[in-house]
Amino acid sequence: MTRIPTKLKPWFEARKRFKLSHAHTQMARELGMNPRKLGSLAYGGQEPWKSPLPEFIVECYRKSFGRSEPEHVRSLEEMVQAEERRRKEKQARKAKEMVIPAGSARSAVPAGWCCLGFAPADP
Repeated sequence: MTRIPTKLKPWFEARKRFKLSHAHTQMARELGMNPRKLGSLAYGGQEPWKSPLPEFIVECYRKSFGRSEPEHVRSLEEMVQAEERRRKEKQARKAKEMVIPAGSARSAVPAGWCCLGFAPADP
């Protein structure tokens, strides 16, 4: 199982609590809504002037972006997997750069860097 980033955990909880679709969750994120504050925006039955939360999100998204839903809907799970894949590729790329050729007296420090980890001063 992949590790869920801390910044996305509230969105997983909000999606489950308010029964939002992947599109509604993405729209709310793009609008900059706070997942902890969605409860105050949700229709509870006693406030007839409020619209249901999914309808409210679509209305705000339409006003801000001029369309009723995002062009490419990505679920939170897809975003976590893509981030994990990107992180692993970056680690592999860095490990490949740091490989020391066999029989070489060179250090694992990239060319142009001193042993303290600071970049050399520009001449």
